[in-house]
Amino acid sequence: MLKNIIFFFTLLIVIIFTVFSYYKSQVKEQTLDNILDKFVNSLNYELKNQKLDALELAIVLSNNKGLIEALENDDEDLGYKILSEVVKKVKYTAKRDIRAQIITSELNIFARSWDDVYTGMPLGDYRADLKYFETHKTPRSSLEIGRRLGIKATVPIYVKGKLIGYLEVLDFFKELTEYFKARGISLYALLDYKYFYTSVFMQQNRTIKDYIIANRTYNWVHIKDLEKLDFKTFKVNKVESKDGKYFFYENMKNGAGEVIGAFIFVMPQKYLEYFKNSDDDISYVANFSKNDLYSVEQYKREQSIYSDLSASEYLYVKNILSNEDYEFYLDDAYKKLDVYSKEELIQLILNDRSNRKIEGKIK
Repeated sequence: MLKNIIFFFTLLIVIIFTVFSYYKSQVKEQTLDNILDKFVNSLNYELKNQKLDALELAIVLSNNKGLIEALENDDEDLGYKILSEVVKKVKYTAKRDIRAQIITSELNIFARSWDDVYTGMPLGDYRADLKYFETHKTPRSSLEIGRRLGIKATVPIYVKGKLIGYLEVLDFFKELTEYFKARGISLYALLDYKYFYTSVFMQQNRTIKDYIIANRTYNWVHIKDLEKLDFKTFKVNKVESKDGKYFFYENMKNGAGEVIGAFIFVMPQKYLEYFKNSDDDISYVANFSKNDLYSVEQYKREQSIYSDLSASEYLYVKNILSNEDYEFYLDDAYKKLDVYSKEELIQLILNDRSNRKIEGKIK
Protein backbone atom coordinates (compact mmCIF):
# COMPACT_ATOMS: atom_id res chain seq x y z
CA MET A 1 0.00 0.00 0.00
CA LEU A 2 2.77 2.40 0.93
CA LYS A 3 4.63 1.57 -2.28
CA ASN A 4 1.50 2.36 -4.30
CA ILE A 5 1.10 5.73 -2.56
CA ILE A 6 4.76 6.59 -3.15
CA PHE A 7 4.48 5.51 -6.78
CA PHE A 8 1.31 7.60 -7.24
CA PHE A 9 2.81 10.77 -5.77
CA THR A 10 6.06 10.25 -7.67
CA LEU A 11 4.11 9.85 -10.92
CA LEU A 12 2.02 12.92 -10.06
CA ILE A 13 5.14 15.01 -9.42
CA VAL A 14 6.68 13.84 -12.71
CA ILE A 15 3.49 14.71 -14.61
CA ILE A 16 3.26 18.16 -12.98
CA PHE A 17 6.94 18.83 -13.66
CA THR A 18 6.56 17.70 -17.29
CA VAL A 19 3.47 19.83 -17.85
CA PHE A 20 5.13 22.82 -16.19
CA SER A 21 8.29 22.41 -18.26
CA TYR A 22 6.28 22.07 -21.46
CA TYR A 23 4.19 25.13 -20.63
CA LYS A 24 7.29 27.13 -19.73
CA SER A 25 8.92 26.04 -22.99
CA GLN A 26 5.84 27.03 -25.00
CA VAL A 27 5.63 30.43 -23.31
CA LYS A 28 9.31 31.03 -23.98
CA GLU A 29 8.95 30.01 -27.62
CA GLN A 30 5.94 32.26 -28.03
CA THR A 31 7.81 35.14 -26.39
CA LEU A 32 10.78 34.68 -28.73
CA ASP A 33 8.47 34.63 -31.77
CA ASN A 34 6.86 37.79 -30.44
CA ILE A 35 10.26 39.46 -30.03
CA LEU A 36 11.21 38.55 -33.60
CA ASP A 37 7.97 40.13 -34.84
CA LYS A 38 8.79 43.32 -32.93
CA PHE A 39 12.30 43.47 -34.33
CA VAL A 40 11.07 42.90 -37.87
CA ASN A 41 8.35 45.55 -37.49
CA SER A 42 10.89 48.04 -36.15
CA LEU A 43 13.31 47.13 -38.94
CA ASN A 44 10.68 47.63 -41.64
CA TYR A 45 9.55 50.90 -40.08
CA GLU A 46 13.09 52.31 -39.95
CA LEU A 47 13.90 51.06 -43.45
CA LYS A 48 10.77 52.74 -44.77
CA ASN A 49 11.68 56.02 -43.08
CA GLN A 50 15.24 55.93 -44.39
CA LYS A 51 14.06 55.11 -47.90
CA LEU A 52 11.63 58.03 -47.80
CA ASP A 53 14.29 60.39 -46.42
CA ALA A 54 16.74 59.35 -49.12
CA LEU A 55 14.11 59.67 -51.85
CA GLU A 56 13.05 63.11 -50.64
CA LEU A 57 16.64 64.34 -50.77
CA ALA A 58 17.25 62.72 -54.17
CA ILE A 59 14.22 64.51 -55.63
CA VAL A 60 15.44 67.85 -54.28
CA LEU A 61 18.97 67.33 -55.67
CA SER A 62 17.65 66.19 -59.06
CA ASN A 63 16.02 69.60 -59.48
CA ASN A 64 19.26 71.51 -58.95
CA LYS A 65 19.66 73.59 -62.14
CA GLY A 66 23.44 73.69 -61.83
CA LEU A 67 23.68 69.90 -61.71
CA ILE A 68 21.31 69.49 -64.65
CA GLU A 69 23.31 71.96 -66.77
CA ALA A 70 26.59 70.26 -65.85
CA LEU A 71 25.15 66.90 -66.87
CA GLU A 72 23.75 68.31 -70.13
CA ASN A 73 27.14 69.86 -70.96
CA ASP A 74 29.08 66.78 -69.85
CA ASP A 75 31.04 68.95 -67.40
CA GLU A 76 32.12 66.30 -64.88
CA ASP A 77 34.33 68.63 -62.83
CA LEU A 78 31.53 71.13 -62.33
CA GLY A 79 29.11 68.32 -61.52
CA TYR A 80 31.43 67.00 -58.81
CA LYS A 81 31.99 70.49 -57.37
CA ILE A 82 28.29 71.33 -57.11
CA LEU A 83 27.24 67.90 -55.85
CA SER A 84 29.95 67.68 -53.17
CA GLU A 85 29.22 71.21 -51.92
CA VAL A 86 25.47 70.61 -51.70
CA VAL A 87 25.94 67.31 -49.84
CA LYS A 88 28.36 68.94 -47.39
CA LYS A 89 25.73 71.56 -46.59
CA VAL A 90 23.10 68.85 -46.07
CA LYS A 91 25.45 66.94 -43.74
CA TYR A 92 26.17 70.08 -41.74
CA THR A 93 22.60 71.34 -41.41
CA ALA A 94 20.68 68.05 -41.21
CA LYS A 95 23.42 66.09 -39.40
CA ARG A 96 22.97 63.26 -41.88
CA ASP A 97 25.86 61.22 -43.22
CA ILE A 98 24.76 60.79 -46.82
CA ARG A 99 26.31 60.10 -50.20
CA ALA A 100 24.97 61.12 -53.58
CA GLN A 101 25.95 60.39 -57.15
CA ILE A 102 24.89 61.18 -60.71
CA ILE A 103 24.79 58.44 -63.33
CA THR A 104 24.55 59.15 -67.04
CA SER A 105 21.81 57.67 -69.22
CA GLU A 106 24.50 55.28 -70.56
CA LEU A 107 24.93 54.04 -66.94
CA ASN A 108 28.37 55.57 -66.37
CA ILE A 109 29.41 57.47 -63.26
CA PHE A 110 29.19 61.21 -63.94
CA ALA A 111 29.87 62.59 -60.44
CA ARG A 112 30.00 61.35 -56.85
CA SER A 113 29.79 63.56 -53.77
CA TRP A 114 32.62 61.85 -51.90
CA ASP A 115 35.34 61.68 -54.60
CA ASP A 116 36.07 62.25 -58.29
CA VAL A 117 38.19 59.15 -58.86
CA TYR A 118 35.74 56.87 -60.67
CA THR A 119 34.30 59.37 -63.16
CA GLY A 120 33.30 57.60 -66.37
CA MET A 121 33.28 54.11 -64.86
CA PRO A 122 30.48 51.95 -66.33
CA LEU A 123 27.91 50.60 -63.84
CA GLY A 124 25.69 48.53 -66.12
CA ASP A 125 27.17 45.20 -65.00
CA TYR A 126 26.59 46.01 -61.31
CA ARG A 127 23.22 47.71 -61.31
CA ALA A 128 20.56 45.36 -62.60
CA ASP A 129 18.02 47.38 -60.59
CA LEU A 130 18.38 50.29 -63.05
CA LYS A 131 16.54 48.21 -65.67
CA TYR A 132 13.44 49.23 -63.74
CA PHE A 133 13.66 52.63 -65.45
CA GLU A 134 13.44 51.11 -68.89
CA THR A 135 9.71 50.78 -68.29
CA HIS A 136 9.12 53.32 -65.50
CA LYS A 137 9.68 57.07 -65.25
CA THR A 138 8.86 57.45 -61.56
CA PRO A 139 11.57 57.67 -58.86
CA ARG A 140 12.00 54.82 -56.43
CA SER A 141 13.87 53.99 -53.24
CA SER A 142 14.75 50.42 -52.34
CA LEU A 143 17.33 48.07 -50.90
CA GLU A 144 19.56 47.10 -53.82
CA ILE A 145 22.83 45.43 -54.71
CA GLY A 146 25.45 47.50 -56.49
CA ARG A 147 29.12 47.53 -55.88
CA ARG A 148 27.93 47.79 -52.29
CA LEU A 149 24.68 46.69 -50.70
CA GLY A 150 22.49 49.50 -49.40
CA ILE A 151 19.47 51.75 -49.79
CA LYS A 152 19.46 53.48 -53.15
CA ALA A 153 17.01 56.29 -53.88
CA THR A 154 17.08 56.88 -57.63
CA VAL A 155 15.45 59.73 -59.53
CA PRO A 156 15.56 59.78 -63.37
CA ILE A 157 16.39 63.21 -64.81
CA TYR A 158 14.52 64.27 -67.93
CA VAL A 159 15.09 67.38 -70.03
CA LYS A 160 12.43 68.10 -72.67
CA GLY A 161 11.22 64.52 -72.37
CA LYS A 162 14.67 63.00 -72.89
CA LEU A 163 16.39 60.93 -70.19
CA ILE A 164 19.85 62.37 -69.53
CA GLY A 165 20.77 60.57 -66.30
CA TYR A 166 19.93 59.60 -62.73
CA LEU A 167 20.43 61.26 -59.35
CA GLU A 168 20.96 58.84 -56.47
CA VAL A 169 21.21 59.15 -52.70
CA LEU A 170 22.90 56.20 -50.99
CA ASP A 171 22.65 54.85 -47.44
CA PHE A 172 24.73 51.95 -46.15
CA PHE A 173 23.07 50.77 -42.88
CA LYS A 174 24.94 53.10 -40.52
CA GLU A 175 21.82 54.80 -39.14
CA LEU A 176 19.93 51.51 -39.07
CA THR A 177 22.58 49.70 -37.03
CA GLU A 178 22.93 52.71 -34.71
CA TYR A 179 19.17 52.69 -34.14
CA PHE A 180 19.23 49.12 -32.83
CA LYS A 181 22.56 49.55 -31.06
CA ALA A 182 21.07 52.38 -28.98
CA ARG A 183 18.52 49.83 -27.76
CA GLY A 184 21.05 47.14 -26.90
CA ILE A 185 20.43 45.07 -30.05
CA SER A 186 23.09 44.28 -32.62
CA LEU A 187 21.97 44.17 -36.25
CA TYR A 188 23.92 42.54 -39.08
CA ALA A 189 23.11 42.93 -42.76
CA LEU A 190 24.27 39.84 -44.66
CA LEU A 191 24.41 39.59 -48.45
CA ASP A 192 24.12 36.20 -50.14
CA TYR A 193 27.55 35.10 -51.34
CA LYS A 194 26.27 34.47 -54.86
CA TYR A 195 26.47 38.25 -55.37
CA PHE A 196 30.21 38.29 -54.57
CA TYR A 197 31.30 39.30 -58.09
CA THR A 198 28.67 42.04 -58.31
CA SER A 199 29.48 43.66 -54.96
CA VAL A 200 33.09 44.47 -55.84
CA PHE A 201 33.50 46.94 -52.96
CA MET A 202 32.52 44.20 -50.48
CA GLN A 203 34.88 41.49 -51.70
CA GLN A 204 37.30 42.19 -48.85
CA ASN A 205 34.53 42.06 -46.24
CA ARG A 206 34.36 39.30 -43.66
CA THR A 207 32.09 36.36 -44.54
CA ILE A 208 29.88 34.11 -42.43
CA LYS A 209 28.91 30.78 -43.95
CA ASP A 210 27.37 31.70 -47.34
CA TYR A 211 27.01 35.42 -46.58
CA ILE A 212 29.08 38.60 -46.89
CA ILE A 213 28.82 41.02 -43.95
CA ALA A 214 27.68 44.43 -45.23
CA ASN A 215 28.22 46.24 -41.91
CA ARG A 216 31.38 48.31 -41.58
CA THR A 217 31.56 47.67 -37.81
CA TYR A 218 30.63 44.54 -35.91
CA ASN A 219 31.22 42.60 -32.70
CA TRP A 220 33.81 39.85 -33.18
CA VAL A 221 32.22 37.72 -30.44
CA HIS A 222 28.91 37.75 -32.30
CA ILE A 223 30.65 36.75 -35.53
CA LYS A 224 32.33 33.80 -33.81
CA ASP A 225 28.98 32.70 -32.37
CA LEU A 226 27.24 33.02 -35.74
CA GLU A 227 29.92 30.91 -37.39
CA LYS A 228 29.02 28.07 -35.00
CA LEU A 229 25.34 28.10 -35.94
CA ASP A 230 23.79 25.75 -38.49
CA PHE A 231 22.31 28.29 -40.88
CA LYS A 232 20.08 25.75 -42.62
CA THR A 233 18.30 25.17 -39.32
CA PHE A 234 18.58 28.85 -38.37
CA LYS A 235 16.79 29.98 -41.55
CA VAL A 236 13.89 27.62 -40.80
CA ASN A 237 13.57 28.15 -37.03
CA LYS A 238 14.33 31.91 -37.20
CA VAL A 239 15.58 31.85 -33.59
CA GLU A 240 18.71 30.29 -32.05
CA SER A 241 20.47 30.72 -28.70
CA LYS A 242 24.16 30.50 -27.88
CA ASP A 243 26.43 31.63 -25.05
CA GLY A 244 23.89 33.87 -23.33
CA LYS A 245 22.53 35.43 -26.52
CA TYR A 246 19.55 34.99 -28.82
CA PHE A 247 19.95 35.21 -32.58
CA PHE A 248 17.00 36.13 -34.82
CA TYR A 249 16.84 35.62 -38.60
CA GLU A 250 14.84 37.62 -41.16
CA ASN A 251 15.06 37.48 -44.96
CA MET A 252 16.42 40.53 -46.77
CA LYS A 253 14.59 41.45 -49.99
CA ASN A 254 15.39 43.89 -52.78
CA GLY A 255 12.97 46.22 -54.55
CA ALA A 256 11.71 43.37 -56.76
CA GLY A 257 10.87 41.23 -53.72
CA GLU A 258 13.76 38.79 -54.31
CA VAL A 259 15.57 37.37 -51.28
CA ILE A 260 19.17 38.63 -51.49
CA GLY A 261 20.40 37.99 -47.96
CA ALA A 262 19.43 38.21 -44.33
CA PHE A 263 19.13 40.55 -41.36
CA ILE A 264 20.41 39.03 -38.13
CA PHE A 265 19.47 40.46 -34.72
CA VAL A 266 21.56 39.60 -31.65
CA MET A 267 19.97 40.11 -28.22
CA PRO A 268 21.34 39.27 -24.75
CA GLN A 269 19.20 36.62 -23.05
CA LYS A 270 18.72 38.88 -20.00
CA TYR A 271 16.50 41.15 -22.16
CA LEU A 272 13.89 38.42 -22.47
CA GLU A 273 12.14 39.54 -19.28
CA TYR A 274 11.54 43.04 -20.65
CA PHE A 275 9.00 41.79 -23.17
CA LYS A 276 5.76 41.57 -21.24
CA ASN A 277 3.13 40.35 -23.72
CA SER A 278 2.16 40.33 -27.37
CA ASP A 279 0.80 43.89 -27.17
CA ASP A 280 4.10 45.37 -26.09
CA ASP A 281 6.54 46.83 -28.58
CA ILE A 282 10.27 47.27 -28.85
CA SER A 283 10.12 50.06 -26.27
CA TYR A 284 10.34 47.37 -23.58
CA VAL A 285 13.90 46.50 -24.45
CA ALA A 286 16.09 47.42 -21.49
CA ASN A 287 17.70 50.59 -22.75
CA PHE A 288 15.08 51.95 -25.09
CA SER A 289 15.82 55.68 -25.42
CA LYS A 290 13.95 58.22 -23.31
CA ASN A 291 12.95 60.18 -26.41
CA ASP A 292 11.19 57.14 -27.87
CA LEU A 293 9.41 56.41 -24.60
CA TYR A 294 8.25 60.03 -24.51
CA SER A 295 6.94 59.72 -28.08
CA VAL A 296 4.93 56.62 -27.15
CA GLU A 297 3.36 58.34 -24.14
CA GLN A 298 2.72 61.52 -26.15
CA TYR A 299 0.94 59.47 -28.81
CA LYS A 300 -1.24 57.79 -26.18
CA ARG A 301 -2.17 61.17 -24.68
CA GLU A 302 -3.06 62.60 -28.09
CA GLN A 303 -5.34 59.66 -28.84
CA SER A 304 -7.19 60.00 -25.52
CA ILE A 305 -7.68 63.73 -26.23
CA TYR A 306 -9.34 62.96 -29.59
CA SER A 307 -11.68 60.41 -28.06
CA ASP A 308 -13.04 62.99 -25.58
CA LEU A 309 -13.94 65.61 -28.19
CA SER A 310 -17.53 66.48 -29.04
CA ALA A 311 -18.84 66.27 -32.62
CA SER A 312 -18.53 70.02 -33.23
CA GLU A 313 -15.02 70.02 -31.73
CA TYR A 314 -13.98 67.26 -34.14
CA LEU A 315 -14.91 69.50 -37.07
CA TYR A 316 -12.83 72.34 -35.66
CA VAL A 317 -9.78 70.21 -34.79
CA LYS A 318 -9.49 68.85 -38.33
CA ASN A 319 -8.36 72.29 -39.52
CA ILE A 320 -5.34 72.43 -37.21
CA LEU A 321 -4.04 68.85 -37.35
CA SER A 322 -0.69 67.88 -38.82
CA ASN A 323 -0.59 65.37 -41.69
CA GLU A 324 0.87 62.73 -39.36
CA ASP A 325 -2.10 62.96 -36.97
CA TYR A 326 -4.85 63.17 -39.60
CA GLU A 327 -5.17 59.42 -40.16
CA PHE A 328 -5.64 58.74 -36.44
CA TYR A 329 -8.15 61.60 -36.22
CA LEU A 330 -10.27 60.18 -39.08
CA ASP A 331 -10.67 56.80 -37.37
CA ASP A 332 -12.09 58.40 -34.22
CA ALA A 333 -14.08 60.99 -36.15
CA TYR A 334 -15.94 58.33 -38.16
CA LYS A 335 -16.92 56.55 -34.95
CA LYS A 336 -18.01 59.78 -33.27
CA LEU A 337 -20.01 61.19 -36.22
CA ASP A 338 -21.56 57.93 -37.42
CA VAL A 339 -24.43 58.24 -34.92
CA TYR A 340 -25.68 61.51 -36.47
CA SER A 341 -28.26 61.74 -39.23
CA LYS A 342 -27.55 63.41 -42.59
CA GLU A 343 -29.50 66.55 -41.57
CA GLU A 344 -27.63 66.81 -38.26
CA LEU A 345 -24.26 66.47 -39.98
CA ILE A 346 -25.16 69.21 -42.48
CA GLN A 347 -26.08 71.52 -39.60
CA LEU A 348 -22.80 70.78 -37.82
CA ILE A 349 -20.82 71.56 -40.98
CA LEU A 350 -22.73 74.83 -41.54
CA ASN A 351 -22.10 75.89 -37.96
CA ASP A 352 -18.40 75.03 -38.33
CA ARG A 353 -18.07 77.16 -41.48
CA SER A 354 -19.90 80.13 -39.96
CA ASN A 355 -17.39 80.21 -37.10
CA ARG A 356 -14.31 80.47 -39.33
CA LYS A 357 -12.45 83.75 -39.77
CA ILE A 358 -11.62 84.49 -43.39
CA GLU A 359 -8.67 86.74 -44.23
CA GLY A 360 -7.41 87.97 -47.60
CA LYS A 361 -7.69 90.63 -50.27
CA ILE A 362 -10.26 91.08 -53.02
CA LYS A 363 -8.73 91.89 -56.36
